[in-house]
Amino acid sequence: MRNKQDDPPAAICTNLKKTFNGHTVVNDVSFSIAPGEVYGLLGPNGAGKTTVISMMCGVLPRDAGDISIGGININEGPQARAQIGYVPQEIALYHHLSAQENLNFWAGMYNIPRSETAKRITTTLDLVGLTNRASDRVDEYSGGMQRRLNIAVGLLHQPRLLILDEPTVGVDPQSRNTIMAGVETLHQEGLAVLYTTHYMEEAERLCDRIGIMDEGRLIAEGTRQELVTLTGDDDRIELSFRSTPAGTSANTSEPENSAPRKNPGHDRQKATSQSPQEGSSRFLEKAAQVARETPGTHSAGVTAEGAQVFAKNGRQVLPRLLENLVDAGCPVDGVTVHEPDLEAVFLHLTGKGLRD
Repeated sequence: MRNKQDDPPAAICTNLKKTFNGHTVVNDVSFSIAPGEVYGLLGPNGAGKTTVISMMCGVLPRDAGDISIGGININEGPQARAQIGYVPQEIALYHHLSAQENLNFWAGMYNIPRSETAKRITTTLDLVGLTNRASDRVDEYSGGMQRRLNIAVGLLHQPRLLILDEPTVGVDPQSRNTIMAGVETLHQEGLAVLYTTHYMEEAERLCDRIGIMDEGRLIAEGTRQELVTLTGDDDRIELSFRSTPAGTSANTSEPENSAPRKNPGHDRQKATSQSPQEGSSRFLEKAAQVARETPGTHSAGVTAEGAQVFAKNGRQVLPRLLENLVDAGCPVDGVTVHEPDLEAVFLHLTGKGLRD
């Protein structure tokens, strides 16, 4: 196996620009894709993602900018385009042929040696989960199965870079999961992937780095963690607590082996002098105060379900927070950490939702 570190970048795009009828649809876009990296182009429909891909594949002329694929300038034509496996949004298959026949046809178009064709077809069909349907005609496939076969075609010639343009749009949940699992497998095997989508959950699951496009511009780029820090939002930790006896709170219970109370009657009167609501409220206020005093948290408050804590990195703070709450007599029953997501990043950067 080759050392990917010795390979040139799978793709470099520099200052790309494209105008249609006086309207600039791609404006000074630059990014690179490392060998073996899954790079996501995230943005709403009309952001310019497909136009960028069309220029990368050499099927759409650029008004400005440079592109190289695997160290080869796209102007070299077939030599550069041979490095790319392109899977468009549209289904590019012969519907009257079977999956096996389609792949045989495309193997010939790619000039794949006959001695290797059968093995490659078997491998790609297995990757996209269509081995058992290899002999069926494509017009008998669901839309999701056709899209998976489309991906198999893009992989046949073992490209250096696989480009997937909105591969899960309009497909059934089973095909969507199969496609994403296939991308994860390709990533593990070291194939570079350019993955365009307007589904932020797909980008978060699959991509090493993400470029966010809006109105033809690349407005932000980085890992998921780097991008969510742009919002300045804290993680939100939601806590629920074990129920406590009416009129008391967990922190009022006596430790084991403690000395007997001198006046149990007085204590019973004191315990019943507050309502269950008051006891619960005081318990939650104490829990919130413990949370506020835990290093790494910014604020905390009481909610109808328990307590809510805000921290810059909730998962790092959580172990110390839970330890402090237990020490204070506030046993936690449930924890949920809500982190800022790419939807929040896009809203922060553009003032609109990702799918508007």
